[in-house]
Amino acid sequence: MNAKITPEHLGRGAIVYIRQSTLGQVIENTESQRRQYALAESASGMGFSSVAVIDDDLGRSGSGMVARPGFQKLVASVCGGAVGAVFCIEASRLARNGRDWHHLVDLCAVVGVLVIDHDGVYDPRLVNDRLLLGLKGTMSEYELNLLRQRGLAARDSKAKRGELRFALPPGYCWNDVDQIEVDPDERVSATIRLLFRKFRELGSARQLFLWARDAELKIPVVRQNARHQKLVWQAPAYHNLVEMMQNPIYAGAYAFGRRTQRVQVVDGRPRKTIGHRKPMHAWNVLIQGHHEGYIGWEDFEENRRMLTENAYMLHRASRKAARGGRALLTGLVRCGRCGRMMHVFYGMRSGHAHRYQCRGDDAHVGAGQCIGIGGVRVDQTIANYIMEAVSTLAVEAALEAAQRVISGDDDVKQATTRDLEQARYEASLASRRYEAVDPAKRLVARELESRWNVALERVVQLEQRLARMDEQTACRPQVDKDSLLMLAQDLASAWNAPSATMRTKQRLTRVLIQEVVIDLDDGKDEVAITVHWTGGRHTEIRLARTRTGRYPDDRHPSPVEVIRMLGGHWPDRQLAVTMNRMRCKRNDGESWTTLRVRALRERLGVAEFDAAAAGPETISVDETARRLKICVGSVIRLIKAGILPAEQLMSCAPWKVPVQALESKEVKIGVQDVIGRRPLKVLQYHQNKTLKLPGF
Repeated sequence: MNAKITPEHLGRGAIVYIRQSTLGQVIENTESQRRQYALAESASGMGFSSVAVIDDDLGRSGSGMVARPGFQKLVASVCGGAVGAVFCIEASRLARNGRDWHHLVDLCAVVGVLVIDHDGVYDPRLVNDRLLLGLKGTMSEYELNLLRQRGLAARDSKAKRGELRFALPPGYCWNDVDQIEVDPDERVSATIRLLFRKFRELGSARQLFLWARDAELKIPVVRQNARHQKLVWQAPAYHNLVEMMQNPIYAGAYAFGRRTQRVQVVDGRPRKTIGHRKPMHAWNVLIQGHHEGYIGWEDFEENRRMLTENAYMLHRASRKAARGGRALLTGLVRCGRCGRMMHVFYGMRSGHAHRYQCRGDDAHVGAGQCIGIGGVRVDQTIANYIMEAVSTLAVEAALEAAQRVISGDDDVKQATTRDLEQARYEASLASRRYEAVDPAKRLVARELESRWNVALERVVQLEQRLARMDEQTACRPQVDKDSLLMLAQDLASAWNAPSATMRTKQRLTRVLIQEVVIDLDDGKDEVAITVHWTGGRHTEIRLARTRTGRYPDDRHPSPVEVIRMLGGHWPDRQLAVTMNRMRCKRNDGESWTTLRVRALRERLGVAEFDAAAAGPETISVDETARRLKICVGSVIRLIKAGILPAEQLMSCAPWKVPVQALESKEVKIGVQDVIGRRPLKVLQYHQNKTLKLPGF
């Protein structure tokens, strides 16, 4: 018995602290665990009344970067005064950093707790023991840093030669001479090539995900743990597809060190997080042409560019991908004054107008917006230039489109055929296993028979799916190449066809145009548009700006036409107001008055408005809004939605709303929907009929 161990220490009891740094050590280094757990028997042999084992930190590093609940429990027990000794196999098990080590030693010195390892017994209250414990803690910390430095240097040296093994993505495997090669499984390689082709065709990882889900395609995914790694087939997940498109291994490049770790101070202690992406120039190793790739390096960079453009909220200064909407140049327009990407602002939901607006430095309050321009005329002009640019290649594009329509479903059919082949193999394997078992051993035979039935059901499902694909292919109408070639000669009809969605037009625009720069020439009152084409050429376009209040020619009728259309339906005063609103000026440039309208109406022989002979009673939009207790804009929306019947003889003319229609059930339901969409604060504002004064 050591003289430092007193009856007081024995009466308090002992704690055995057990720790291993990684889960791999927990699984593989079992001998170290046995030695540490054996310390409990040693403590009992020394005469300690009670022995507690703390093994909560198995698989946790002692560097101080990871939270250790077991160590916190040990410190709390020491502070409680119920511990007489702390057992550990060596100093590095307690801590690999100076802060935790010296903190524990200081607490042990205050409370009078011994530290015992296989070298001896240490009392932190003694100067020599305190010095020795300090040296052990320093050496433990230095040892960890030295081992890490040597390991990282050896790892990076091997990685620079392209020989360091790591977990490969699905579609690749290591051979016997430390080289990366394509997976010999044809089903795996063909599926991955299909996914890359479809991504270039669809242009979006989300669209690729939706297509794979709709086609019921299974994709290979690597599952691994501390010991084993295997390939499984499962339904596509979005993050798996994005990771596949961003992995340079598929481009034939050996890439190592694409992610890094970060250290943050949380609650006064450093905490390490892993898995943070690094930019390509900061990768530890990048060796292009290292092995056979599924795609080329140029295709890989193009895929990264497409994914970057799809991420709207990450890189706001670069062009963005097509995401639908009415604007043709969404994500392509850059401000010619500040260089920022211009935003798209849409008008009311019943209209079709939109604007390209640069918000400027909107991060600073009061900075103001930069420039803005209506987008309809800009889109029409760019569309005309696109038609002119692709007119020479329209015939070739039509033939290519016909060929793609003919062979569009072949890839999915081939993938399903490979799935069927794999399912038949698994069914055959399950059959052989069932036949090999002893029939009398029913516990095993029943399970194998159940697995065989599941495999056969899978075969039947795939066969039925292939049959449905064949039926759909047979029922699909054949593509008429002659009609397609005739349509190629008239690109405007193809561009304006109802089947040509705005998303398709936007994708075509991004193929031809790299960027569009818009600036305003205030001196000439023009819009300066610079088109940067994909091939490197540039085109400058000038458009006259449309001032506020100016009507297009098709909406600027003559006074005679207005009187003949509206005369007799509205009083002369209402006609004068309507003609002035429509900018329908007289030849002398003067505005219309009631007397001038009457003179022109009598000269044209148009009868005067007669309220008695006008038929059913009608009211204006303003009066309708007052009676229904909603705004004028809501009344217009009800009219255009077909809920409220009304008549308008010509564009910009007043609406005639029948009074009887206000009592219909459809109108009342529409009005209730309008009121239900009002914000809560507005309702509360209208409900406060009286002013609330303090003290009442």
